[in-house]
Amino acid sequence: MKKIAFAFVGLLALSACETTGGNMATNMGDSRNRVVNINNSTGMTMTHFFASNSQMSSWGPEQLGPTTVLASGRTTTINFDDGTGACIYDFKARFSNGQELKKFGVNVCVISNYNYTR
Repeated sequence: MKKIAFAFVGLLALSACETTGGNMATNMGDSRNRVVNINNSTGMTMTHFFASNSQMSSWGPEQLGPTTVLASGRTTTINFDDGTGACIYDFKARFSNGQELKKFGVNVCVISNYNYTR
């Protein structure tokens, strides 16, 4: 009887996956690492850093914090896991001279460092 009950529970779990659109990894998170070191090697101070899931139409929140900057030669570590399962992000960095550098389509699931250089 226990084997039949266990099999029934297993079937219910499988049918739940199918009715929710499939991949439980997308629905419940996955184990991919989205932590990336942002390295500033530009010779300028980075005053703002924005990142957003590439599927979004606007930039996400500023990542350095309201009173934090990233001096040249320094690194900050950011976890880009927004809970959607996305790996492709767009980056925008703003520097003390007003210059902005944008990079689209960064795969944060496969890189561990992103370097801003001159």
